[in-house]
This record gives sequence, structure tokens and C-alpha cells, in this order.
Amino acid sequence: MSKLLNKADMTEEDVKLQFITPAITKAGWRASEHIKMEYAFTDGRIILRGNNAVRGKGKAADYVLYYEPNMPIAIVEAKKNTKSVGHGMQQAIEYAEILDIPFAYSSNGDAFLEHDMLNGTEREIPLDEFPSREELWLKYKKYKGIDNEKEKLILEPYYYEIGEKTPRYYQRIAVNRTIEAIANGQKRILLTMATGTGKTFTAFQIIHRIKAYERKQGKNTRILFLADRNILVDQTMNQDFKPFSKVMTKIKGKELDSSYEVYMSLYQQLVGYDGKPDPFKKFKPEFFDYIIIDECHRGSAKDDSEWRRILEYFEPATQIGMTATPKETEEVSNITYFGEPVYTYSLKQGIDDGFLAPYKVIRVGLDVDLEGWRPVKDQVDMYGNLIDDRIYNVKDFDKDLIIDDRTNEVAKRITEFLKKNDRYAKTIVFCVNIDHAERMRQALVNLNADIVKEDPRYVMRITGDNEVGKAQLDNFIDVNSKYPVIVTTSKLMSTGVDCKTCKLIVLENNINSMTEFKQIIGRGTRLYPEYGKEYFTIMDFRGSTRLFADPDFDGEPEVIIDGDDLTPETDKVDDGGELVPPDLPPVEPGTEDEVKTFRVKGEEVKIINERVQYYDKDGKLITESLVDYSKKNILGEYATLDAFINEWNSEDKKKAIIEELEEQGVLLDALRDESGLKDIDDFDLICHIAYDQPPLTRQERADNVKKRNYFGKYGETARKVLEALLDKYTENGIDDIESLEILRTEPFRSYGSPMKIAKLFGGKKGYLVAVKELQAEIYAAA
Repeated sequence: MSKLLNKADMTEEDVKLQFITPAITKAGWRASEHIKMEYAFTDGRIILRGNNAVRGKGKAADYVLYYEPNMPIAIVEAKKNTKSVGHGMQQAIEYAEILDIPFAYSSNGDAFLEHDMLNGTEREIPLDEFPSREELWLKYKKYKGIDNEKEKLILEPYYYEIGEKTPRYYQRIAVNRTIEAIANGQKRILLTMATGTGKTFTAFQIIHRIKAYERKQGKNTRILFLADRNILVDQTMNQDFKPFSKVMTKIKGKELDSSYEVYMSLYQQLVGYDGKPDPFKKFKPEFFDYIIIDECHRGSAKDDSEWRRILEYFEPATQIGMTATPKETEEVSNITYFGEPVYTYSLKQGIDDGFLAPYKVIRVGLDVDLEGWRPVKDQVDMYGNLIDDRIYNVKDFDKDLIIDDRTNEVAKRITEFLKKNDRYAKTIVFCVNIDHAERMRQALVNLNADIVKEDPRYVMRITGDNEVGKAQLDNFIDVNSKYPVIVTTSKLMSTGVDCKTCKLIVLENNINSMTEFKQIIGRGTRLYPEYGKEYFTIMDFRGSTRLFADPDFDGEPEVIIDGDDLTPETDKVDDGGELVPPDLPPVEPGTEDEVKTFRVKGEEVKIINERVQYYDKDGKLITESLVDYSKKNILGEYATLDAFINEWNSEDKKKAIIEELEEQGVLLDALRDESGLKDIDDFDLICHIAYDQPPLTRQERADNVKKRNYFGKYGETARKVLEALLDKYTENGIDDIESLEILRTEPFRSYGSPMKIAKLFGGKKGYLVAVKELQAEIYAAA
């Protein structure tokens, strides 16, 4: 039927079907191989207010055109014919920048406007002269300096099997840019990707494509994958790198077998300590072709690092560093060693795209932290030691001074939160040191004895010195394992541990390192909606979340940034490849090096303030109330009450307005919870919050409609239908009466089929007019 329409009367979909798609396919782009229509490349960010989370709209391109499956080369945005040819160009350019696509097009069905992202030029193209795949690819190759040999590597396909995951858009960009850098002879490559965005999956795809290409050249490529925690190596081998299982080995002990292709190892496993020779020197410097350095912000970034010796020895290899947190200090620089990142995918971008979980922050102020604590004259601790007379503050607690009631108060607040929300929400409590983690474990056990008696693993300490705790780490991160639930730790879980269902992170340690802070926050950023994980909460007792305000938290790394604490080069492994705790040797009592730690009981500690903050759409933490925040954003969309009412009355589906406000962070269910206005309509809630209008309940609005005798102009059965619709509005709100599906439920079924009901109003069109009039009556001024 659409063929009979004038082009100006066509919908956007008609224009695509009749003109744009035929023009593209005529140029040689095959729909089944080269064209993806309505290509959704983000999931839509999760908007969080209170305990309410909704998913916003994702980004989707009208057309993405591929030269080969791993190489998108053009994007096309379509508009109705009543718009200009270039009306969709700005959106096309925005999407092309995000997707790393070199050519952007806009069309209204009359012609195409082309934007060359490589040269920054635009030209209009007749509808029947859309460029072919080869034409665009040759332009791209020429600009990038890609010869025929480089092309073979760059176009090597991804690994894929039916049922397996495929790369997200940012992973595809990271892989492609890395492969292109390798093709161009770059020997040191850095990828910066936020925790939870799939760095090891990205590394796997890079290695697969390299190995597949070089196998075709008759070369047997050897890869070394380096990490700094056993669990990272094991996770990688058992998950993303599993397809390499037949050619992959984990280096254990000090024995090295040269018969494999992919080698997995801890940095520490390859280094000789205490004057012993370095095991890695059993291989020749040219043995490895490629080295992947996971979490390269740690030892590999430091010039005099023992770990760096490995990289310098295997200097001929192409070395690819991967990290969520490039380390840039006066003494440590990833960029100096690897060069500028070939690609960066930040935490903010991951949250905006809906691939990472947003967070809310609960900042808890304890009186002794905010006011300080000083012993009375000649006060001794619980062991009879005279306490040094000075003022102790949050930096001293649990290191120089232990106040038992402070530990208990923190444990009590954690327990209260879990009892109110979910007692089985996976929780990590980051403590000052191992001793603090043990005392926190004990306090949490005593406050949760009802569950602990059922299973002692409810609360566990997982630290480097504790074999029992470390043995439970796999269970903690297993989404199908109920226990452990609460884990106390110091450093062991601050990096790389992939706990998808972690919902609560407690900061009970003093964090001065931006790198450590980012890594800790990263423990909660993974999304797992099927297990109820749509956001996570950070409970901060030490003021560490001040670092969110630092521009470096989500900014581009720069060389030479002062003040970033260095990670001690003390990590070692035993002969079995297990990490030896990085604690310093014990200090003899009475020596000058002895560290005094005082412990006091009977000192009452209280929480004196709390502040809840939310992740905003701009990536900032907001501290204003939900009411104030929502009012500001509603007024940002509709400056006056009249503007809002006009939009509300003109919009056929009121839900569209609600969804638009949700995109601005206005969640009406959360507003109801905070304001206590449970039984009022969305319309009244918005008018009351933003424009200070007195709210009417749905029942009051329904009664006003009945008083006006609006139904008098309809026949008896039609009146009953409208009265039933009004009753549905009173019960559930406006959404019910906007849906035709409501006519398939009681009491409407007693009046006949939806078609028969529509006939009461002269047909479907008449029924829809009657419903629109009913809506107008509902929202008419009293």
C-alpha cells in the first residue's frame, strides 16, 4: 500500500524500504553479508534513584555497512522525505565516532549526503550513485597506508562458534586498532579498558586473529600471557582462553616446557628471588612472538621493577599492555613504556552505554573520624600499654590505634544495610590490613549469628595469608554459589577478581592511590540483571570516595602525575605458583623498627551523619534530594506548567513523556517512595513536584469526570465500557486505558470481542477518539 503514497507522505520506514535500501543494494552491498539494519550497539544506561533502577534507551543506527564481518566501514541514518537530505548527518557523525567508522551518510530518499570522517569533507551523492564496498575500502586503505600484506592480517576474522558471545562494539574497536598497530610494525601497544568490559576476551580475540593469520603464513606463533594473581590466570584459562586448551599451558614451579604455543604465567613465577637465577632465561629472548601483560598498571610499569626484567629480556616480542587504570606517577609510567593507548574505553562510557553497573554512594561519618580521638592522661590500652598522647584520626585507626567499638559500629551499619535490602547480596569489605580484616570478620559474625549458625561461610576473611579463606574465593565469585556472602579483605581482592554479583563494596581502608581506588570500585561494576544485579552500592567510612571528584578518576592518563602511591614490589610465589602474602618480616619487640598499635575497649563510637549520592547522567555524583533533583530536570524539559500540560495533552501515549523524563534521571517510583505520595497519578506527581500544584488522587480525578456527566452522549453499553476504563485508571493509572489489550480482560470481555466493542463507537478510529477524549476529561481542570 505504501507504494501508492506520495513520497512526502511516507513514514521513515517507507522511505528506507522504497528508496534507501534499494540504492545501497544496487551498489553491491548484500543484505545478508554486508548490511545490518537497526543495529543496536548499546544497551541503554541504567538510571538509578533510591532503590529504583530502569534502563534508558540504547543507541541504534539505521544501517551499518561492513566491508568484512569484522570491519564496519559506513553508517547511514535515514529520515522522512519531509526532512532535508542532511537532516540525519549529525547523528550519523556521532555514531560513526563512537563506532570508529570512517564514512557517515544521511538520506531522506532523494539523495545521500556523505561525510568522510578521514578527511573531514562532505559531498552530496545522487541516490543511484551510492559507493560500492570496494570503493570505500580502497579509500580507507589509501588513507591508512594499508598494503596487500597488511590487509590480510587486518581482515582476519574473529573467533566465533554458534552460541558463543561476539565482540561488543568497543571490543571490536580495541581488537581492530591493536591488529592495525601490529600490522604497522608497532612493538609496544597499550589498551585501556574499564574493569568489567572484557579485557581478557579482547585479548583472546587479538591472539586468535594473530595466530590464524600467521598459521596461514606457515609460522607457529608463541604467546605469553602475564598476570599477577593466580585467580586471574585460572579465570582466563577456564573462560575466555578455553579454545586454546590444546595448545596452552600454565607455567608452574620453575620448569618451562617449550612445546606449547600459549603460555600462561604469573609475573612472579618467572622471576628468581634471593639471588637465584631467573627461570625465564631458560627461553631465548626471541622465543615469544607476542606478550600480553594483564593489569599492566602494576609492576610492569616501574622502570626498576623485577617484573620489568621479563619484558626487557623478551624485547624482540610485540608487547601488549592491558589495564583499567594506567599508572602515571613521578616514578611509574605505562605510557612511557607502552606509548599512548591505541584505544580507551572508560568507566563513564561503559555506564552510559549500559554495559556497566551504575553506583550509589553512602558516606558514613563516625564521631571519632570527624572529631578525632585523644587518650586521657596516662591512659593505657587493654594490654596495659601507655597510649601515646596525641590526637588520632581516621588515618591512624586500625593501624596505630584500634577502637573495638568503631569496628563494631561499622559492622553494625553494614549488617543493617543488608538486612534492609538483601542479606545474601555479595559484599566485599576492604580493610586496612589483615588484622583489621580478621577483627571485622569477627564483628560481622556476631551480628549475623542467625545465618552463620546455618553456614559458617556466610562471613569469611579472604587474605593472602589465609589458605582456608583463599580456598573459598572461587565460591564467592561463582554466581551459583550461595556462600560466602560477606568477605573481608585487605589487598587480595582489590584487583582482577571477577565477582559479577557483588552488590556492596565497603571502604574501610585509607585509599590515597587513584589506581587502587579504580581497581576497588571495579569489583562492583559488572552487570548481572538475571541475578538482580543492576547497580551496586559503595559504603564509605573513610572518605575515600572523595576521589570520584578527581578529574583523573575517569580522565585520560597523563605522564607525571604527583601523589599516586606505588605498589610495593614484594609479591612472590611459592613453588606451587601460589602468591606469598606481601607482608613484611616480623619486627622484634623492643627494636627501633617496632610499630606500636594500641587497642582500646569501652570507647563509645557513634554514626553522626550519612549522605547518599547518586551517579548522574553526566558521570558526576549528585547529593541533592531526589525531589530537588527531579524538579530541576523536569523544569529543564518543560520550563512552565503550561508547557508541560500542553505536551501531556498532545502526546497520544503519556508513557513517551515518562520515558523521556527517565532519560533525564527522573524516576517517578523513586519520587513516590521519597515523597510518600503513593496514590496519585504520574501527571499529578510531576505537577506537584515541579510546579507546586496541589495533587489529586486518581480516585478524585475519576470522581470529577463522573460529576461532569461526560458519558451522557454515548449509548448504554458504550458508557459501561468507558466507566470500566475509568475504573481501570483509578486502580492502575493511565497506561491501562491507553492499551487496546485491556479490552481482552474483564470486565470488557463480557461486552464482546475488541472488534465488537470498537463498533459501539463506530469502529476502531471512533474508539480511539473516545479514549483520547476520556484522557482529556481525566486531566481537565477541576
